[in-house]
Amino acid sequence: MKLEAQWVVGFVDGEGCFYVGIHPHPEMSAGYQVLPEFTVVQHERDVQVLYALKEFFGCGVVRRNREDRMAYRVQNIAHLRERIIPFFEKHPLKTKKRLDFLKFRRILLMMERNEHLTPEGIEKIRAIASTMNTGRRR
Repeated sequence: MKLEAQWVVGFVDGEGCFYVGIHPHPEMSAGYQVLPEFTVVQHERDVQVLYALKEFFGCGVVRRNREDRMAYRVQNIAHLRERIIPFFEKHPLKTKKRLDFLKFRRILLMMERNEHLTPEGIEKIRAIASTMNTGRRR
């Protein structure tokens, strides 16, 4: 299955999620680990579209999410920075999900500057992440 860029934009607008998890991690300098993730979830009957997204972006994994749901996930920072972010900069999302993308990109840029390694940076990231995906199920 070959995907076109504008189809991917529309599909992600409807089914995608830009998420940033912040988890306690005593070995990290700020005591927390920041885990950005781009995800698309589908019923297992449509798993072929998730594999097509994996091929389209050239990164990520497809795994069972829960019960009858499958997920395409990109968690690798380099892949997020070099493939996912540039794609959605070149092909902007059309819905309010674009705001989540912009916040997601901002957090990745903060991580590039190592801001996630300080308590102050963690608090800034937490403040931004807490405003993402509001009004929608995660």
